Amino acid sequence: MSTEPSTENKPARKRGLLLILMAVLLAAAGWGIWQWIYARHQMSTDNAYVAGNVVQITPQQPGTVVAILADDTDFVQAGQPLVRLDASDARLALEQAQAQLAQTLREVRTLYANNGTVQAQVTLREAELARAQTELARAAADVERRAPLVAGGAVGREEFQHAQAQLTAARNAVSSAQAAVQAAREQLGASRTQTDGTTAAQHPQVQRAAARVREAALALQRTVLPAPVDGHVAKRAVQLGQRVQAGAPLMTLVSLQQLWVDANFKESQLQALRIGQPARMEADVYGSQVVYHGKVVGLGAGTGAAFALLPAQNATGNWIKIVQRVPVRIALDPQDLAAHPLRIGLSMEVTIDTQDQSGKSLADTPRATPLASTTLYDQQQADADAAVQRVMTAGGPVRPTGTGGAGARP
Repeated sequence: MSTEPSTENKPARKRGLLLILMAVLLAAAGWGIWQWIYARHQMSTDNAYVAGNVVQITPQQPGTVVAILADDTDFVQAGQPLVRLDASDARLALEQAQAQLAQTLREVRTLYANNGTVQAQVTLREAELARAQTELARAAADVERRAPLVAGGAVGREEFQHAQAQLTAARNAVSSAQAAVQAAREQLGASRTQTDGTTAAQHPQVQRAAARVREAALALQRTVLPAPVDGHVAKRAVQLGQRVQAGAPLMTLVSLQQLWVDANFKESQLQALRIGQPARMEADVYGSQVVYHGKVVGLGAGTGAAFALLPAQNATGNWIKIVQRVPVRIALDPQDLAAHPLRIGLSMEVTIDTQDQSGKSLADTPRATPLASTTLYDQQQADADAAVQRVMTAGGPVRPTGTGGAGARP
C-alpha cells in the first residue's frame, strides 16, 4: 500500500503554507510599522522612584520639650504647632528686655527735657554777663571822672583807689560771666548732640533696647515649632522632656500633594529626551490598572555616580565599563495624584514619548518665581514689633500673656 500523499492534497498544503507565510509577513509588516511610527519614539525605564519635599522640623534655639502635638502618619496644616518647648526663661528674658526699654525711654526723654533746662541756664548766664558788662561800664566811667580831680584835691586818693578797685572787680566779673556763658553754651551743645536729628522713639539708645525686646519676643515665640507646610508627619524622633539643641532634627514633614518622579535613564537614551515631552507612568503599588500622566521638567546635570558619597575612581585598578544613568525629573498630573495618592520612594515604570523634539535638553533660563515660600514667620516679626509698640505706648513693661506667633494658634 502506497504512503505518498495524494495529488489532491498538494494544492491544499501549498495554500496553507502560503496563508501562513502571508500572516507572518503581515505581522512583521505591522510590527515594523508600529515600531517605526510609535515604538521607536518610546523611551522606558523601570529605574524610577517617587520623590518629594522632605521638610525637617528643627528648633531655632535650645530648650526642653514640654509638649508633642503631632505623631507619625498625622496630617498637619501649615501653622499648626508640632512641638512646644519650655518658655519660662524666654518669658523672663522678654520681661527684662521690656523693662530695660521702658527705662531707656525715660532716660532719653530726660535728655530732651534737659535741653530746655540747659537753654535756660545759657539765657541766665548771658543776662549775668550783660549785668557785669553794665557794672564794668559804670566803674570805668567813675574812674574816668575821678582821675582829673585827684590832682586838684577835689577827690581824695583813697576814693580814687577805691574806684579803681571796683573797676578791676567789674572786669573780673565780666571775665567770669563770659566764661560761664561759654561753659553753658558748650553744655547746651553737648546736650543737643544727643538729641538733634531724632525723636525720643527713634533715638539710638531706644532703638537698641527695642531690638533686644524684638529678639526676646522672637525667642519666646520660637518655643513653639509650627508646621511650615501642609503634610504628613514622619520620622518623629523627639521625646517629652528631651533637652534639644538648635538645629537638631525633631521630626519630618512630607508634602504628598507635591510629588514628582525621578526616572534614571541610561546615558544612551538621553539623546532623544527633551524638556516638555509627555510621559506615562505606572506605580507598582497600583499595577497597570492605574496610569499616571506627566511631562519632563528637567534633566540632571550629572550622573548619579558623579554625586555619590564615594564616587568611583576609574583611573585606578582594573576597569569595567558600566553604563551610567542620569536622573530625569517628571512632573505628575495633580488630578492623577489626587485620585491615586503615592508615597515617597515607591517604584514606578516610566515611558516617555520622544517624538516631539522641539524642547531643550537642559534648562537655560533662571527660575522666575521662588520654588517654595512661606509667610508663616512674618507674623512672628509683626508680633515682636507689637511687643515693642506696647512698651512705647504704655511707657513700661507689659507682661506677655502667651507665646504668641503663628505657632501658638490651636
